[in-house]
Amino acid sequence: MTGTRRSIALLFLLPTLVLLGALVVYPIGYSLVRSFFDQSGNSFIGFDNYETLFTRADTKAAINNNIFWVVLAPTVATVLGLIFAVLTERIRWGTAFKLVVFMPMAISMLAAGIIFRLVYDQDPEKGAVNAVWVGIHDTFAESSAFPKAHPRPNAPLAGKSGGPYLTKDPVKAGGNVLLPLVGVAADQMPDGAKPAKQATSAPNKVTGTVWQDFTLGKGAGGINNVDSTELGYPGMKIEAVKGGKVVASTSAAADGTFTLPASADGSRLRLPASNFEEAYNGVDWLGDKKFFTIHLGGFDLYLNIVTTSIMVAYIWMWAGFAMVLIGAGLAGIPRELLEAARVDGATEWQVFRRVTVPLLAPVLAVVLVTLMINVLKIFDLIFIIAPGATQDDANVLALQLYRSAFNENNEGLASAIAVLLLLLVIPVMWFNMRRLRREVRR
Repeated sequence: MTGTRRSIALLFLLPTLVLLGALVVYPIGYSLVRSFFDQSGNSFIGFDNYETLFTRADTKAAINNNIFWVVLAPTVATVLGLIFAVLTERIRWGTAFKLVVFMPMAISMLAAGIIFRLVYDQDPEKGAVNAVWVGIHDTFAESSAFPKAHPRPNAPLAGKSGGPYLTKDPVKAGGNVLLPLVGVAADQMPDGAKPAKQATSAPNKVTGTVWQDFTLGKGAGGINNVDSTELGYPGMKIEAVKGGKVVASTSAAADGTFTLPASADGSRLRLPASNFEEAYNGVDWLGDKKFFTIHLGGFDLYLNIVTTSIMVAYIWMWAGFAMVLIGAGLAGIPRELLEAARVDGATEWQVFRRVTVPLLAPVLAVVLVTLMINVLKIFDLIFIIAPGATQDDANVLALQLYRSAFNENNEGLASAIAVLLLLLVIPVMWFNMRRLRREVRR
């Protein structure tokens, strides 16, 4: 076209061709050939590495997780980017909002992984997510103040560890019942606890005391006797059970004393298990619990909580990228089309669904395809966020490639994984190139 001789054109293209061959063609070819050899690279084993790839537990888990990564993460990030771009288009502080949403893109995957490893910490005093989750839970379901409490071996109470505990003998109206417990550390006693005292007997009523029957040194009252140096169990629930039914119930005062009506006469007193429940410690966001499992022949497709949690970290980073690209596409939409739709009586939802989204389809495709390619090579977030105990459950192909090559020294299997990743990327790239050519023709 320019009249340049072919030899001169090839001369100028030679450096590029050399780099392309050295950095792209040769590694792909070498990986393909190496995938047909064993771990040492000396013996040709055919497709054995590919068979291992689809039959070994860790590689199957990696394929399973990659399926959900490719389907869910790009879709959710694209949808959030679309929502943010559309909703912030007309507000004055939209630019500031977009800046905040886009800011995580400036953070490296390593730094983001460290941040979310701390965010998902199981301890509510360290992990922000569990701090909020436990706060919400305790608002509606207050945890027990006595999770470690239990009767002494010779106490008049019996029951399995963790409750419920029942008195060994029925109680009588006008009597005074002593319910001694131990096991709560002094620094963990409720702030409202007061020195325990013996309840005053009352006619036609059952009275008693439930308290911490332990004091450093020798207490004045001794074992199974109320000692003024010991503390009551405020709020401890006591139930009177007769014939398998609860006939009366009450809660202990700050000094551990309680009173039950005459209907409790002849019943056995029970300390319900709710008194001894462990404090709610939140959710193990980086655990291996499965949300659901789909059985597909000999392959089980499942989504677990650790993979979902890491996806949230990825979406936090890449939703801003999607928002910026979609926002640029939104700015290029002719306003006349939107106004014409509104004049014709379309609601804002109809304008969004039938005008805005179809016009943004090319941009949405670019964002979706880019993120799909990106998640196929996701590695850093999983390597950093997933703890060692559940890293196998959060495994993906890129991480498995690294582990096979450097932890197992199995370059054959690692090369097979690399070839599989290449094969997974090719259809996405083909779709993207076809779409670009179609747009050029238009």
